[in-house]
Amino acid sequence: MLTRLRNALSAALIALACLLVPFGVLAAWVTYGLADTGRYVTAMAPLAADPAVQGAVADTVGAGIMREIDERMEASPASPASPEPGTVRPFAQDAVRSFTRTEAFRTAWEAGNRVVHDAVLSALRDRRERAVTVDLAPVTAQIKRRLTDDHVPLAHHIPVEHTEVALLPAHDVHRLRKGYEVLEVAGFWLPVSAAVLASTGIAVAACRRRAVTATALGTALGGALLLLAVTIGRRLTLADLADPAHRPAAAAIYDALTTTLRSVSWLLIALGLAVALTCRLTELLAQRRQAAATPTADPAREPTRARA
Repeated sequence: MLTRLRNALSAALIALACLLVPFGVLAAWVTYGLADTGRYVTAMAPLAADPAVQGAVADTVGAGIMREIDERMEASPASPASPEPGTVRPFAQDAVRSFTRTEAFRTAWEAGNRVVHDAVLSALRDRRERAVTVDLAPVTAQIKRRLTDDHVPLAHHIPVEHTEVALLPAHDVHRLRKGYEVLEVAGFWLPVSAAVLASTGIAVAACRRRAVTATALGTALGGALLLLAVTIGRRLTLADLADPAHRPAAAAIYDALTTTLRSVSWLLIALGLAVALTCRLTELLAQRRQAAATPTADPAREPTRARA
């Protein structure tokens, strides 16, 4: 009766620990990965050389520049020598695309990601109800300088002002702040709780080798579920994009941000299967040694007849 109770308690603790593994890894990834500015900028830095990201940035920035030029031309009367906006657009797009392939763009990309991340993180950690905004004037100044050097018409009319660009409205910040506070606590306590529950479950088990095997297989299953969740999240994220043309860039960004999460998932799968296989091999070896050490009984001798 005591053995059954110990095994039932051990199974419950191990199952709960394995259930917490994927959630703990996810919370720790958000807290110590995405929320760390240095790690975030390092993960995003290689994307400056990605053609899909360069194209998306060029389209967005080029559209903004042309919008500013059109507004300036509407606000002031155009001279007869002024070129038509339709003739300026191809030059502006080509110049912006050329700029995305320079070292200056990589520097601006890293600086922009750092500024955006700091702004979002600061808004999540303070208690003020405000929208998240960033100032993109330095990036605009670099692009204007490049267009001017390439003698693009009306490039000198591009305004370089300290305009606050909204990233997140105030109500979204409030909602994200609650989730971030929960994940910040869970990022530490969920992995610790999973480790404590697994250790306790192994300690109270009647057969600890089998308990370790069950824990290892459960950990591998948790890693597989986490990897599946990352894959499904990628498909859902790309499916929700309004502009299908930007899906390759969004896919590259998603993959860059989830690289660590996918690596940890594969590590959990590999480590869990390796430990389970090791436990199984040691069990078979122990059974073989036990069978070899057991003495074999001598066959019963037939009774001999006494001679007269």
